[in-house]
Amino acid sequence: MQSPTLLISKELPSLNYTYAPDRFDETWEAPLSILLGLGRAAGADFIEFFLERVNYISCMAEDDAITSISPRLSTGAGVRVFRGKADCYVSTNDLSFNGLKAALEKGLSIMGLQLPAPNAFIPEIHLEILRDYAVKKGKEAWLGNTSSMREMGDVLLSANGALAKTASNVQSRRAVYFRDWQEVLVAASDGTFARDIRLTQSVGYSLLCAEGTHRSSINKRVGNTSDPNFLRGWNYSQDAEEVADSAAKMLYADYVESGNYPIVMANEFGGVIFHEACGHLLETTQIERKTTPFAEKKGEKIAHENLTAWDEGITSDAFGTIDMDDEGMPAQRTLLIENGVLKNFISDRAGSLRTGHPRTGSGRRQSYTFAAASRMRNTYIAPGEYSMDDLFASIDKGIYCKKMGGGSVGPTGQFNFAVDEAYLIENGKVTKPLKGATLIGEATEIMDRISMCSKDLGLAAGFCGSVSGSVYVTVGQPHLKVDSITVGGR
Repeated sequence: MQSPTLLISKELPSLNYTYAPDRFDETWEAPLSILLGLGRAAGADFIEFFLERVNYISCMAEDDAITSISPRLSTGAGVRVFRGKADCYVSTNDLSFNGLKAALEKGLSIMGLQLPAPNAFIPEIHLEILRDYAVKKGKEAWLGNTSSMREMGDVLLSANGALAKTASNVQSRRAVYFRDWQEVLVAASDGTFARDIRLTQSVGYSLLCAEGTHRSSINKRVGNTSDPNFLRGWNYSQDAEEVADSAAKMLYADYVESGNYPIVMANEFGGVIFHEACGHLLETTQIERKTTPFAEKKGEKIAHENLTAWDEGITSDAFGTIDMDDEGMPAQRTLLIENGVLKNFISDRAGSLRTGHPRTGSGRRQSYTFAAASRMRNTYIAPGEYSMDDLFASIDKGIYCKKMGGGSVGPTGQFNFAVDEAYLIENGKVTKPLKGATLIGEATEIMDRISMCSKDLGLAAGFCGSVSGSVYVTVGQPHLKVDSITVGGR
């Protein structure tokens, strides 16, 4: 005899749920449980709902004026439907019960499934007690404690004023800030039921200097998660001095001569090369696409024995830190490479299903309009045992790459990256400034040439674009030596 508590499909239109329209809390359990059961009754192997609210604002000061203030509010949801190893994703900005049901129905139809017959019983999906990181960690008050629009403008104008006093031959000064507040809720047919609030902020300088035919351009950006007072605490005077000093040195720098050189790469944003040239190749999306040379290399040596690398989401205040990923899995620390040996890949739910590699709390997306995918969080090369002096002393003639610029990476790890600030190394000493340097190579080659790592691990805020949109990440490394790399120049 069937339990009288079981729902029948035809009863759904008469159901009336009351849930909070302006926050994600326990009141969403009942409607989401029913929808998940409806999807399972239709024949789906797994269903996941992702709900999101966003309050975003950016502000830009150019020279001595605020030239842009751009707020954005958005609310929406996405449903992912799995059948075997195949899946599809449908998003909507209608968070009513019928709106979510319509998105689910569309997803089911894409997978060749239909809503159950009117007299079909709907399986009960028992969600876990809500894991609420927002309440647990006191995040509810974050948004109200961040800087007002007036304060944003005041700080940026003061920062640009400090840059004007510090720099010379200034062509343009720009300070840019953004604040991204996000509330998310994940409910899935395996019982996952979790909520989080995230607060991500970034501020930085862009300075262009010119005299005659000489030009130099230097950028500096810092980022933070979880601190409503971040902008108030920005030490813009210190950053202004750093940016102005770098721009002054690069203004009259000689152009680098093309060739193969040993290099010392600075910490912090120097880690962008590892992120781009190697980190992406360790995401399971690359295994699925058959575009990574490391697909069958787990347990094998892929880098110099002095290199160890991590990807994690738990470092306090780092730009890529998350308490849970966008599939509701708690963040963790993942050892990627240990003493040159490949230990793990970066995996989301779909990646784990299709490749067999375990999930790592790395399912991330830009917004509800994207399905989650395997993405990096805080990714860095671990500190070594050498001093910076040891690294420079080991080079007779080479290049010190102090500030990295933009670049591009091919699908299998070929890369080229501009160096915004570089210096010649002669007989173990840093000498004259150089400009126009571009680092060119392949991931499989450079990994085995990183022979020395110093003790001074540094992290930097970054942005990463991939199949699930743009997400916030941390790149990083200590100072390290690359024994040989192609440097493009004049």
